[in-house]
Amino acid sequence: MSPSNRSMVTNKIDADDKTLKDILDTQKYSIDYFQREYRWERKHIEQLIVDLEASFFSNYKPEHERADVEYYNSYFLGPIVICNKDDHLSIIDGQQRLTSLTLLLIYIHNLQNEKTNHEPVESLIRSTKFGKHSYNLKIQERIKCLDALYKTGEYDATGIDESVNNLIERFEDIKEFFPKELKGEALPFFIDWLKEKIIFVKIAAYSDENAYTIFETMNDRGLNLTPTEMLKGYLLSKVSNELKTELNDLWKKKIGKLHEYDKFEDLEFFRAWLRAKYADTIRPGKKGAANEDFEKIGTSFHGWVKEKLELIGLNKKDDFSNFIKTNFDFYSKLYLKIIDAENKFKKELEYIYYIGYFGIAYSLSYPLLMSPIKVSDTEETVNKKLNIVARFIETFTIYRAVNYRTLAQSSIRYTLYTLVKEIRDKTASELITIFKMKIKEYNENLSGMVSFGLHQQNKRFLRYLLARITNYIERESGIPSSFEQYINDSIKKPYQIEHIWSDIFEKHKDKFDQRDDFFTYRNKIGGLILLPEGTNQSFNKDPYEKKLPHYLKENLLAQSLHEDCYKKNPNFLTFKNNSGICFKPHKEFKKQDLIERSELYKEICESIWSLDGFDNLLNVETMKSV
Repeated sequence: MSPSNRSMVTNKIDADDKTLKDILDTQKYSIDYFQREYRWERKHIEQLIVDLEASFFSNYKPEHERADVEYYNSYFLGPIVICNKDDHLSIIDGQQRLTSLTLLLIYIHNLQNEKTNHEPVESLIRSTKFGKHSYNLKIQERIKCLDALYKTGEYDATGIDESVNNLIERFEDIKEFFPKELKGEALPFFIDWLKEKIIFVKIAAYSDENAYTIFETMNDRGLNLTPTEMLKGYLLSKVSNELKTELNDLWKKKIGKLHEYDKFEDLEFFRAWLRAKYADTIRPGKKGAANEDFEKIGTSFHGWVKEKLELIGLNKKDDFSNFIKTNFDFYSKLYLKIIDAENKFKKELEYIYYIGYFGIAYSLSYPLLMSPIKVSDTEETVNKKLNIVARFIETFTIYRAVNYRTLAQSSIRYTLYTLVKEIRDKTASELITIFKMKIKEYNENLSGMVSFGLHQQNKRFLRYLLARITNYIERESGIPSSFEQYINDSIKKPYQIEHIWSDIFEKHKDKFDQRDDFFTYRNKIGGLILLPEGTNQSFNKDPYEKKLPHYLKENLLAQSLHEDCYKKNPNFLTFKNNSGICFKPHKEFKKQDLIERSELYKEICESIWSLDGFDNLLNVETMKSV
C-alpha cells in the first residue's frame, strides 16, 4: 500500500448503528492496560436493568409470537469507540457498558441451565476452538473469574484485584435486580430483543491517535441531547423571557454540582425526585402489565413531565419558573445531602450512612428518602425525616435478610413504591407511626436470626451485620468505635469474618455425625466474629482454647467470649445490666455454646432495630414542621 493510501486509511473514521449481536457476536476486543479497570457501581447496574426491563415491557405482550420482537422499539445504549488497527480491534470507549452486558449475558446463560429450550447466548460471551475458551473481551486477569461465573455463577474474589472484585459484586447485583417477570415465558423474547434491539453507534477509527481524539472530544464536550437538557429546554420555553437567563444559570450550576459526583448523576436525581414527589403508578408484577409512571420516569422522564403537567402542578408560567427556582433548587440540594451522608458519617444522618453500605435498590431508597421532605421543612426537620426513613430502610433490610427473604428490586418494588406515596409530605411523627405499622403489617421480624448463617452469597451482608453489632455494643459501653473501621476494605488491615470453630470436622465428631451438619453449625452467626486481616489467618486453624486469649485483645464482641471481659470493665457491665442482653463468657465453645451465642446476637439485634427505637429519633419539642 502506498504511503498516501496508508494515510487515507489511517485517517478514516466510520460510524454505523450496530446491534449488541453485531458488536459482541464472535468479535474479539482488547482493552488498553490503562483502561482495564471495571468501575461500574451498584447504581449503574440497577439503572441498566431497570431501563432494559421498562423498555422491553413497553412492547411485550404475553400473546406475542417470537417473530413480533422484530417490530419492538430499540433501546439506544450510546456510542462506542473502536480502534481497528492492523485488523486488531481495541475498545477505546464503551468497556464499562460491554463488560456489564457480558455479565448480564452470563447470568442469562446460567438462568437457562435448567430449561429444556435453551436460547443460546454463548457466542456473545466467548467462543470455543479446539476445546479452549476465548472471551470476546480479552483481559487476561479476568479469565478465571469469568470462567467460574459462567460455570457456577460464583467466584471467591478474596485477595483478587479491584476489577475482579467489582465484577463479582456487579454479578451479584444482576442476580438481585433481574426481574422475576423476565425469568419465565418472556425470557426468550427478552433475549431476542437484547441481541437485536440494543443499539450502539459504533465509531471506528484506524489509528490510536484518531481514536483517542474522538474519545477525548466526546468526554470533554459531552452529548447535549440528554433527557436533562431536553427537560430544561422544555421548561425554559414556558417561562417569561426576562427569567430565562437567570433560571438557565441556576440550572447549569445545579447540574454541575451533580456532575461532580458522576457524569450521569443528574439523570439519577431527576428519576428519584419525580418518583418521590409526583409519580402515582407503578407497573404491577403480572403478565401483560403496561409500564406506568415509575417505569416511564426511568426511561424518559423529560417526556413524562410533558404528559403530566397537571399532576405536577405546572399550569401557568409562574408554576414553571417556581418549579425550577424553588423545587428544583431545593430537591437537588436534598439529593446531594443524601449522597454526602452516604459517603461520610454524620451523627444526625447516621442511618443513611449505614444503608449506603447495605440497603435496598437506589431506585426505591432515594424516592423513599425524598418523599416526605417538603420545601417548607427546616433543616432540622429534614434531617430527622431522612434519618427516620433510613432507619426504616435498614430495619426492613435486616429483618428480611436474616430470614432469607429476597431484597430483589423486582420483588419488593411494588410494596415499597406504594409506601413512597403513603409517606409523601408526612411529618416525622406520622412517619414513625406508619413505619411501625408497616413493619408489623409486612410480618417482618428477627425470628430467623438464630438459624441464620454464612453462605457464599451473603458474605457482604454478614460482614455488615457483624460490623453493626460490634460497633453498637462498643458505643453503648462507652468505648471509642467506628462502624467504618469494621466495614472499610481500603484500610491497611481490613476486618474479615472469623470462624470461632476451625474447619476441622474430626475435632467435633462428639457432637456431629455428619460433616455437612458440622459445617452448617460452624457457619451460624453465633460462631462468627470480625478480626483484622492477618490476625484472622494467623490462628484460624487453632482450637478455641488457644484462640481465646487472643480474642481478649480484639473488639468487644470478640472480648465478650473471655471471662476477663467481665472483670474491671464497669461501662460494659453497666450496659449489660441496663440492656438485659445476656452476655456471658465461654471457657469452651461446644455446640450449645454456639447456639447460646446465636441467641445473644439475636438479642443485640433486637435492641438495635427495635420498633421502639424509632421514637428515639423524634424530639417532640422541635419536630413541628413549618
